Amino acid sequence: MPKPRVPVAVHDKAGVDARGLRIGRRLVAAQLALMGVLALLGGPALLAALLPTGAAPVWLAGAARWGAWAGWTLVLAGIALGGWAIAANRPGNFNIHPAPRAGGRMVDAGPYRWIRHPMYGSVLLAGAGCVPAAAAWPAPGQAALALAGAAWIALAAVLAAKARLEEGWLLRAHPGYAAYRARTWRFVPGLY
Repeated sequence: MPKPRVPVAVHDKAGVDARGLRIGRRLVAAQLALMGVLALLGGPALLAALLPTGAAPVWLAGAARWGAWAGWTLVLAGIALGGWAIAANRPGNFNIHPAPRAGGRMVDAGPYRWIRHPMYGSVLLAGAGCVPAAAAWPAPGQAALALAGAAWIALAAVLAAKARLEEGWLLRAHPGYAAYRARTWRFVPGLY
């Protein structure tokens, strides 16, 4: 017999149940694991690219160095978007878990004017920066690039699932969320 869905007291307003919280925790764990994989694959080349040309490792030359700098461009864009989203939010309203915070308010300023999940977008941008940087690895460069690409695609799928779960709860928690959702994009304005 299936367990009854019991609301969790702190999240009652949003209709968050124990099963949803477990799914949310698993999605957060998957997100963090995939971010770690991307950092391990792209991080060394990103860091080595900051060294002066003569001090950089031999394997980080030519196209590999340009891949690392392309990666830095995406990482910095992700950091900028994330910083803008944090600035538009109020302290205590921010949450890595998809369940809305008790007493949280809906934000529609800053990047939230156009996209509902700018922090997820910032994670995707920064993670995408690790993909071209992963190609800089000397011998297994193509394998590292393929693995980083697969990790980024998996991260995008995890964040999309997390956003869908969160949006269901936000629809119940905030009366104006349906109208907000109708006029904004999930991650990328004009695309998705």
